[in-house]
Amino acid sequence: MKARTLVPTALAVTATAVIGGLASRPAQSVWYEALKKPPYQPPRQTFPIVWPILYADIAAVSASTLSDMERRGQRQQRRAYIVALATNLVLNAGWSWLFFNRRRLGTAAVAAGVLAASSADLARRSVCVRGAKAAPIAAYAAWTAFATALSTHVWVLNRS
Repeated sequence: MKARTLVPTALAVTATAVIGGLASRPAQSVWYEALKKPPYQPPRQTFPIVWPILYADIAAVSASTLSDMERRGQRQQRRAYIVALATNLVLNAGWSWLFFNRRRLGTAAVAAGVLAASSADLARRSVCVRGAKAAPIAAYAAWTAFATALSTHVWVLNRS
């Protein structure tokens, strides 16, 4: 993996984490705590552990994938991956703003579904290039699929 690929990828992922985190500041927690949640809602302590690991996976696997594509001369596929990654990161940060800041639970549930599809596509693209070495990004796709179910269930429970 090249530093010229890792640095911008890591910066983009870090920006996503910061922007998404701004939407879910502690001021939002009183509102969030009052929401009805399904029984499979993870404990609050889970999120600050899981998300940094997933963000590190996204950055590392994406940077490695982009480096491999560059080395192989796959310019068109590389550009398409960059667009897919950028789209995914916008969806990722956007979900937090829709859910926590705007409190649009239904819209956030739909956005979570689009994010899950985008995450699965990113994992597919990475695995096509790197094989089993890209497997860690599958955890991100799985987590966003779980987040879609959770977000949708929270919306259904709180529609009244």
